Amino acid sequence: MIAMNTTLTLQTGRACLCAAITLGFAGVSYSQEKESFPDLVKRLEADKPKFAKRHQDLLNERYDLSDKPVEGLTMTNGKPVQGGVRVKLPNDLTWDKLNAMSPEAIKDGDVWPAGFYPLPHPHHEAGGMVFPKKQIDEVKKQTQRDLTRFDLDYDLPDHMLPEFPAPIFINTRPDLGDVSKGQLVTLANFYDLFHGFLNTKQLDGLRLLLTPFPQAQFNATHDRRALLATQGVSCFDCHSNGHSNGATHTVGDIRPNEHRHRIGTPTLRGMNINNTFGSQRAMKSVEDFTEFEQRAAYFDGEPDQASRKGVNPLDRGTQVQAMAEFQNILGFAPSPKLASTGWLIPSKASKSELNGEALFHGKALCSICHTGPYFTDGLMHDLKAERFFKEKMINGRKASADGPIKTFALRGIKESPPYLHDDRLMTLEDTVEFFNVVLETHLSTEEKADLVAFLRAL
Repeated sequence: MIAMNTTLTLQTGRACLCAAITLGFAGVSYSQEKESFPDLVKRLEADKPKFAKRHQDLLNERYDLSDKPVEGLTMTNGKPVQGGVRVKLPNDLTWDKLNAMSPEAIKDGDVWPAGFYPLPHPHHEAGGMVFPKKQIDEVKKQTQRDLTRFDLDYDLPDHMLPEFPAPIFINTRPDLGDVSKGQLVTLANFYDLFHGFLNTKQLDGLRLLLTPFPQAQFNATHDRRALLATQGVSCFDCHSNGHSNGATHTVGDIRPNEHRHRIGTPTLRGMNINNTFGSQRAMKSVEDFTEFEQRAAYFDGEPDQASRKGVNPLDRGTQVQAMAEFQNILGFAPSPKLASTGWLIPSKASKSELNGEALFHGKALCSICHTGPYFTDGLMHDLKAERFFKEKMINGRKASADGPIKTFALRGIKESPPYLHDDRLMTLEDTVEFFNVVLETHLSTEEKADLVAFLRAL
């Protein structure tokens, strides 16, 4: 690995050495480490502004990230929902013009919108878990555990993320409403909040979901990205309150690194309706996925990292099963306009929402994949978006074929921005524009607005 890194340096300079070392000392023993921890910190802190500017320039080129909430529309606990198309178009191009073009014309003219390309990790060559500031601050306040990385910061503004802390709804006790009582659930408060309506097995499963375990960037070795040696991260550091806080990572099951997807952290609400799990849907139960996360995904799919940085094997019959049981009782946020069938209740829905529902099940082709009362078929689908653009490198991420991606449930979708598997779409309006082009459905401006109205009602 060190020899390979040296070769990369000779070819492309110090930036590649930074990237290569940042990816970790895979296969290197402690006695072979060539860089002290203070020197590592000094070097990566010095490089941090360069990569931060590179990424911020990309975001500014792609999106309008200003705070523009939809009037009168909020998430469950009152956070405003951001609206409007945020993806920027090339000069002199309109959405109507783009929608009228064939995939070949878009590709040949190089007019695929920048915001429709895969979104890189904030520092794609480095990768690893990165947490929004609100999560970092609240975890530190409650537990004195610090999720700050010295080499990079989170990239998207708070108003583009799910509300924090998110409410928690339990399928076994829907009468309780938000059982988090407006708090971020951590090891410091989970027992006070949950004992009395969870059985002891579920309560212990929640405890384990809140327990930090060593992870590639947060551990006790010198190859970490936290200033102080740390116990690690917990499942609910990304899936805070069983939902999502927008934390990001890169998938562990794709190589080489330039093809790895940025991870858009999905909500765990409605976990009981899922059939397969993981970015490539390779696991068939939530138990499989829970065990895989701690053993492999925490360490970028590299078992040698886990053996060096610390791994806590979980007992399948007690601990993993208990964690899975708690996840399986996490419910969706209430949706008062929906019947149990997943169809709008006509007396409660607007004309625009009803029109959008008809489009969803018809011209817009959404229901081909997003079926049933929770709006997912549980399968993988390949959008073949690469037919619209030529391969290009974007800040360390190769924009190429994504391959099959999983069909996310759309229940409560307004609560889970940003969208698509890698966070490339900031709003539901962006998402409708993307699929209108990719599926070649040629929706009118009014039809797109109606479809967005329906999605907000789910």
